[in-house]
Amino acid sequence: MKHLGTVKLETKRLVLRRFEYADSEAAFRNWTGDPRVTEFLRWKKHSAISETQSLARFWDGKYSDPKWYHWAIVPKDIGEAVGTISAANIYDDTDTIEVGYCIGRAFQNKGYTTEALRAVIGFFFVSVGACRIEAKHDPRNPASGRVMEKCGMTYEGTLRRSERTNKGIVDVRVYSILREEYR
Repeated sequence: MKHLGTVKLETKRLVLRRFEYADSEAAFRNWTGDPRVTEFLRWKKHSAISETQSLARFWDGKYSDPKWYHWAIVPKDIGEAVGTISAANIYDDTDTIEVGYCIGRAFQNKGYTTEALRAVIGFFFVSVGACRIEAKHDPRNPASGRVMEKCGMTYEGTLRRSERTNKGIVDVRVYSILREEYR
């Protein structure tokens, strides 16, 4: 793969761009401080905006790494970050990228996550040269799986008690799409 780092991507309704320190307030309000949004995630909700600001500084420092892929999801009509999408893991030996995403409750069920995932899948296949994109979700969060299915990903199976999230050690459903399946 040819790693390019987090480059700006644009869709009909979204701008996917680097997360900036100035996004911290919107992030805390929209998703990092919401226990219902973080319920199925690997990281705990933030108790104070200072936690989100600290994370923003960390993310900013990572953007010089060409293997760091982390986008703020910004609807054009809203103009502020409503979530993030990123490469959760990169497996260079198999040209595989695992994608993860998170979006604020007020912005769920509007197609933003599906639109963002489609853009990121295209970027990873066309520009980076990935052969496989995968994603996982807790079976108790079926909406996340529907996003994957809408993006052409295929359900491969359930890994039993294989991940630790805010729910404890949980099962995860694995989805993938291969480069030759991408349209």
